[in-house]
Amino acid sequence: MSVDTDPARTAEAKAKDVGLRHAAIVTLAREEGRVSVDGLANHFGVTPQTIRKDLNELAAQRKVTRVHGGAIPASGTVNVEYDKRRLIAMEQKAQIGVEAAALIPAEASVFLSIGTTSEAVSAALTDHPGLLVVTNNLNVASRLRPSAQHEVIVAGGVVRPTDGGIVGASTADFLRQFRVDYALVGTSAIDADGGIYDFDLREVNVLRAIIENARAAILVADSTKFARRAPIRVAGLADFDVFVTDEAPVSIAQLCRACRCELIQTKASD
Repeated sequence: MSVDTDPARTAEAKAKDVGLRHAAIVTLAREEGRVSVDGLANHFGVTPQTIRKDLNELAAQRKVTRVHGGAIPASGTVNVEYDKRRLIAMEQKAQIGVEAAALIPAEASVFLSIGTTSEAVSAALTDHPGLLVVTNNLNVASRLRPSAQHEVIVAGGVVRPTDGGIVGASTADFLRQFRVDYALVGTSAIDADGGIYDFDLREVNVLRAIIENARAAILVADSTKFARRAPIRVAGLADFDVFVTDEAPVSIAQLCRACRCELIQTKASD
């Protein structure tokens, strides 16, 4: 496709190309979970400025959500595929995992929830001695299982095939048997009012049980979650003792101070 600033082309042809490019961008965002300005510019053979304009127009139409350097799908009812979510903000999640794991002392009891950020935390916890880990995340259990330093308890319930999460009423009931030292909780979306949201009611009920049955609750989420929307409220920032993220909007930092939730921003320590 030629660059869309070619003066020889008609306005109608240009508009058609823009429409086709917009549709392709939305499809790529849904397939990949996140698209970047530079990647799209190379893919379509146009300038980064053109792509930024495309993304802004698509965001105004609520077809994508703008994030730093690109965009993510805008759907507020269906989550991005799990394998694609793993690729979103990978470096940020890894650093969040390191910072969150540093809050957990040796020989502590821990809840670890479903989510790719929770997986990043589990990776950083592999060398912590003497942990009792209770999880409804088969990926977390598989990662920690080889370590003789940990006792891993897997919650019962329905295994969700899309991500290896264990959900449902029986899962929530199982988790309520415990009173652990720390809960490490991921989320799908964070609203401007500090609300924590997710997509699956079965998972939401499990998350609530995790938060309610921990002596300290730690929220772990990368900054793309501020641009996302999900339909079911889990909790609010006031329900957490610590929030670990790569970078938070000023308004969220103010909410954390107001509700006495310690905010740790990994980008600030780079």
